[in-house]
Amino acid sequence: MPKTIMTVDDSSSVRQMVRFTLTEEGYQVIEASNGQEALAKMDAGVDMVITDLNMPIMNGIELIREIRKRSDSCRFIPIIMLTTESQNEKKMEGKAAGATGWIVKPFRPDQLLSVVKKVLP
Repeated sequence: MPKTIMTVDDSSSVRQMVRFTLTEEGYQVIEASNGQEALAKMDAGVDMVITDLNMPIMNGIELIREIRKRSDSCRFIPIIMLTTESQNEKKMEGKAAGATGWIVKPFRPDQLLSVVKKVLP
């Protein structure tokens, strides 16, 4: 059974690029445009989350904190931040919230796949 990855970004073009990259490798993809929408879709059985930092309604850091508070099944899933932010303070804030890794946009598809394969065996 293919692994399911949720991509969370307020940019539909970024979600489309991530979806295309992942589905080409056989992953199933669920999309959300903000953290609140992502939380509502978490019960669909997600193996990994790739989220932007800066989004309306609920940002990526808040999303990570909420996911980590949920049941054991969600507490340990890999969460990758995919964002334009590259400041060390933001990376540390993401790590403290529970982010597994950090990729700076714009990203290369091979770079994204490399990280996914590393954290989602």
